[in-house]
Amino acid sequence: MIRLWNRVGPFRVLALLLLLGALGGGALVATDRPVKRPTTASSSTAVGSTAVDTDREDQKQLAEIEAERAATERAARDDAQRKADEAAVAAAEQAKAVATPSATKSKAPKSSTSAAPPKSNLPIPTSCAQYSGVKATGCAVLLSLGLGLDQFPCVDKLFTRESGWNYKPRNPSTGAGGIPQALPPSKMASEGADWQTNPATQIRWGIKYMIGRYGSPCGAWAHSQSTGWY
Repeated sequence: MIRLWNRVGPFRVLALLLLLGALGGGALVATDRPVKRPTTASSSTAVGSTAVDTDREDQKQLAEIEAERAATERAARDDAQRKADEAAVAAAEQAKAVATPSATKSKAPKSSTSAAPPKSNLPIPTSCAQYSGVKATGCAVLLSLGLGLDQFPCVDKLFTRESGWNYKPRNPSTGAGGIPQALPPSKMASEGADWQTNPATQIRWGIKYMIGRYGSPCGAWAHSQSTGWY
């Protein structure tokens, strides 16, 4: 019996040692495995970053649209100012192209009255370049009709009193209209079919009316000063 135990005993001890070694190795393997960490926090951070980027992109696009709108408005204003300046320069050039007053006085239409028309003591401009807009156009029309610059201050006074150089107004009580306040306004059609919209056409008719009825614009102004109308 003792002999049998002596033979079996060592084998059992060896088996027990092998079992303990296997268990220890399994624990080590379990310890070496990587631990998976939750990814919820990193995902939330990524989503928040994307939202911020989207807001910044929207703000950038809005800023670009606003800048483009402002640039368009500036271009429109600059274009309108350029056209107004070109019109004034063209009127001044037209006035310079006309002969000097001393050379053109002989071409002025004859007065319908026998007496010489009175002269105004108003300051006389040196050229039409002193005026702009509709007044510059009026000055050029005056010279084109053979009159001198000494007559333009009278034209200016009359048209300023009658309409403020506005080609649109109509007197509701009398029916007179346009820059010279013609009565009826349709009379101005004798100077052009565009008499309702073209200030130059109305001015030309008005100056011719002053010449035909009072001998000159200053004659018409003198009559208007004494009676209140011309």
